[in-house]
Amino acid sequence: MMVDKPDASKHVALQRAPVAEVRTMESADIFRGASEIMIHHDGVIYRMKITRQGKLILNK
Repeated sequence: MMVDKPDASKHVALQRAPVAEVRTMESADIFRGASEIMIHHDGVIYRMKITRQGKLILNK
């Protein structure tokens, strides 16, 4: 029994929408030596904290 191999010429390259560059910031620049900051977003205050293990926690 013969199996046909797929024809590579039939494959069409997928076009992707342009991706906006995501800005990256250092946590040290955001916290500036503090272990906790408050973030005001859409009328709500959020608390971001660096834990003893160095993880970030965001609470409403």
